[in-house]
Amino acid sequence: MNAKHKTIECATERDPRWAAVVARDPQADGRFYYSVATTGVYCCPSCTSRLARPENVAFHASCDDAEAAGFRPCKRCKPDQPSLQTQRASKVTEACRLIEQADAAPNLDMLAQQVGLSTYHFHRIFKAITGLTPRAYAKAHQAKRVQAALGGGDSVTQAIFDAGYNSNGRFYADADGLLGMKPTEYKAGGSNAVIRFAIGQCSLGAILVAQSQRGVCAILLGDDPDALARDLQDRFPKAQLIGGDSDFEQLVAVVVGFVDAPAKGLDLPLDVRGTAFQQRVWQALREIPVGSTASYTEVAERIGAPNAVRAVAGACAANALAVAIPCHRVVRNDGSLSGYRWGVERKRALLEKESNAKDLLTVT
Repeated sequence: MNAKHKTIECATERDPRWAAVVARDPQADGRFYYSVATTGVYCCPSCTSRLARPENVAFHASCDDAEAAGFRPCKRCKPDQPSLQTQRASKVTEACRLIEQADAAPNLDMLAQQVGLSTYHFHRIFKAITGLTPRAYAKAHQAKRVQAALGGGDSVTQAIFDAGYNSNGRFYADADGLLGMKPTEYKAGGSNAVIRFAIGQCSLGAILVAQSQRGVCAILLGDDPDALARDLQDRFPKAQLIGGDSDFEQLVAVVVGFVDAPAKGLDLPLDVRGTAFQQRVWQALREIPVGSTASYTEVAERIGAPNAVRAVAGACAANALAVAIPCHRVVRNDGSLSGYRWGVERKRALLEKESNAKDLLTVT
């Protein structure tokens, strides 16, 4: 190999895009393309063709750039056509639209046939892209329709049938999980819900703990106690909020104790309200051990939705149960700290406390 080729080879191997080509990373498709001088073709990073020698490879920002340089599209990966991931996303989007437009939830076989996929393959890619099975997505959409109808003044019975439920009994079996309360209470804006709360201080600043009849429904952190109280009011605008008595303040003390000494654990009943996907993410977070972390990508993989990384981040941001659902244990792929709804410094402090607690347990 002459010096010129050796220089080109080194430059290619140092380029981070080369690592994506070697790994045949489908996530890199569409971000760039590479051409091979010896074959005269250009490919997607995920192309399964035999790996080219790095000295023969050049990178291009678009198909037009590659073709302007004199290369033709690879017949195997077809880089000038929509990527496989894009095609799959398009089919899943079409299926979501069919579910949302149907009067009753379509069955799996019908959906798969409509988008031109086998039932097994359709079910697998739908869950990979949305994080939910088609059935769970349909139930979540039904819940939204019921909520919208009840909020618009419809009767409970009318809202149930308009959302596609074929019987009252079937809806009421799911109602508590879908609405977080009885349908009549939801229609009244949660006006019959009773939530007790108290505000205290911990090493991270002010802390608000609230509890419904079902369990702890909010643990909020901040600098301003009044702002925490307003946040709780915004979450439950028509609920009856009652300041905690001395007995309830003992519950706050338990939560404060967990913040300062996480090795103790927090064994409290929780009133967890969220979509089916959010609840799957939150359950995965609770399975991350004290003193450990996981990346957003790892959490997405653990719940069987590897392409739903952004949705995982959104679920973490929507969490209203600080420390009880440990979204602070989720970090970037490189281990660095990303946003935290209660401030990155609090996230860092929590992780340091947990790391120290883990070390103490190890020594013991």
